[in-house]
Amino acid sequence: MTSRGLLPVALVVSAGGAIGAAARYGASLLWPTPDGRFPWTVFLVNASGCALLGVLMVLLTETRTAPNPLLRPFLGTGFCGGFTTFSTYALDTQRLLGTGHPARGLLYFGGTLVTALAAVWAGTAAARSLVRSRPEAA
Repeated sequence: MTSRGLLPVALVVSAGGAIGAAARYGASLLWPTPDGRFPWTVFLVNASGCALLGVLMVLLTETRTAPNPLLRPFLGTGFCGGFTTFSTYALDTQRLLGTGHPARGLLYFGGTLVTALAAVWAGTAAARSLVRSRPEAA
């Protein structure tokens, strides 16, 4: 693919990422985490973003109708990539561990990994179930 062909992909990834990051930031403003507390907002953002990614990838790659080729980079890489956050997860873990909350920090560290993987699996399974239960078009 030429650099000219990559420009639309880069633009939709950027736009989706900006929207996803803004949504995550908005969630953190609505539900801030006090110092030393379990970071529920980032935890739930990451879990819901992973579930959404599982649903999207099934809908965008396993259905009979071909979606717009820019939809996957916009929603998957862009929106979900901007919405979920590894950096804040790592920083929150470090803060909890470094400020006298090691049990909470380890619970957050491990719980996020397990929950994120389970969310991708659940989103994928739910979407596949819905796709398979739809009657086929004639």
